[in-house]
Amino acid sequence: MKRILVTGMSGTGKSAVIAELAARGYKSIDADCDDYSEWVTVSEDASPFGPLVDEGRDWRWREDRIRTLLATEDSDTLFVSGCAENMGQFPPQFDAVILLNAPAAVIVERLRTRIGNDYGKRPEEEARVLGLIASVESLLRRAASHEVDTSAPIADVVAAVLDTARPGM
Repeated sequence: MKRILVTGMSGTGKSAVIAELAARGYKSIDADCDDYSEWVTVSEDASPFGPLVDEGRDWRWREDRIRTLLATEDSDTLFVSGCAENMGQFPPQFDAVILLNAPAAVIVERLRTRIGNDYGKRPEEEARVLGLIASVESLLRRAASHEVDTSAPIADVVAAVLDTARPGM
């Protein structure tokens, strides 16, 4: 089974991409949901990415559930989307890591207008996302095997993700 991680900062379009892949019949999991992620208690000092939005809490992958997901062999290709502080151990388990990115102005507009996810609408959340773009996106870029600019229409973005995943798929 081929495993593809689709990652990026909040507002880059991970959820939209993974939903479109699912609609096209691919096994596609959004790890930024309660099934695969959770709020955990952390100290402000323990966050390597700067101030926390919710004092004493950070959003992290449920590592046991991600491991189980990646060990399950029930499709030809698995797309997983998400981004969490503790995901650094997982990229080697993927055949490709696709970093989604977009200009900061596009991300801010998406955060302010998106439906179904309120994260990024509060000023302190928007500020954290912009801070993470400055501090974390370069780390994601180093782990990525491919990069896709999501300021293009969703159909073009999904086509680029599929083209990246397709060799040998």
